[in-house]
Amino acid sequence: MALLIILVLVLVGLGLASLYRLLMLRRGGTAAILRVLPAKGGQGWRHGLIRYGEDQLVFYKLTSLRFGADSTIRRLGIEVVDRRGPVGDEYDIMTDDIIVIAVSDGDGSYELALDRGALAAFLSWVESRPSERIRRRPG
Repeated sequence: MALLIILVLVLVGLGLASLYRLLMLRRGGTAAILRVLPAKGGQGWRHGLIRYGEDQLVFYKLTSLRFGADSTIRRLGIEVVDRRGPVGDEYDIMTDDIIVIAVSDGDGSYELALDRGALAAFLSWVESRPSERIRRRPG
């Protein structure tokens, strides 16, 4: 009987975590596919949503139960390293309309797969960041 109660409590907890994640994802964002580098071939890609903040981009995986963001890319240190189309087995999850960009922020390297509209929004967000020299220093 105690085992049944524990099982029910675990299932209720998982259900609540899933509901919270679903509500968080429904708040909006831009559809994206992300992978952390280094990765082999077409492995490591995760579907999710990205949201732009003033200082960082946050990525939420669709299949995660984590309460916060799964990956964070800092805006100030971001550098777009490469741009390409999907290759090889990446076509299993992407189309020709997708553009893959490699980015680095000093803390890590990532690849983002975005459609043309999402790529334009991402590049605008990156290019409109304030310069390091303009930002006020805490005094």
